[in-house]
Amino acid sequence: MNRDEDFILPDGKIVRHGNYERIVHWLVAITFLFLFFSGLALFSPFFFWLSALFGGGQFMRMLHPIAGVLLAWLFYPYAWRLRKDNAWSAVDAKWVEHSVAYMEKRVEFHDTGKYNAGQKMMYWSMVPIIAVLFVTGITMWQPWFAGSFPASLRRVTSLLHAVAAFVMFIGIGIHWYAAYWTRGSIRAMVRGTVTKNWARYHHPAWFRQITGGKD
Repeated sequence: MNRDEDFILPDGKIVRHGNYERIVHWLVAITFLFLFFSGLALFSPFFFWLSALFGGGQFMRMLHPIAGVLLAWLFYPYAWRLRKDNAWSAVDAKWVEHSVAYMEKRVEFHDTGKYNAGQKMMYWSMVPIIAVLFVTGITMWQPWFAGSFPASLRRVTSLLHAVAAFVMFIGIGIHWYAAYWTRGSIRAMVRGTVTKNWARYHHPAWFRQITGGKD
């Protein structure tokens, strides 16, 4: 077994995501949604009406940077825990090369571990993007830190913050679509378990690792 959470239950189902992993995953998702929509409201007057969803502009401005700190605080211990499962391998490069055929279900990879290359790319993109959002957000945090930085720097970091947020939004969108497209993935993150057939088909190397090569 590669982690304590990965084991076979008496009913034959495999635990794919433990309690900690699922709870933090959904907390990160909820925090991101708040940050994205409140960030839109702060980014453009066109979207400022969204502030009404979060108690008004002043309250939302106070909550947004606090939620940014919460996102980093939740994500990095979680990411550290998953680092070994997301290590890049030769089969991942092959997955990327044949990703279109994989999405069209014309090919499967028998050496796919707990996470495939698409999931790993999502993981490794989130690590630096959240760091960029955190650091640039500090420079804009009114009234605590923004006054410590020159206006010219804040203009640059504001642009970087917006670009990083947009890239993260695209990545999260792809992540959600892929989870919906791969039937059973969302259920696994809700309930924590998958069937043996699901694990054998989508992540065969992980399945063999969990079962010791047995069916």
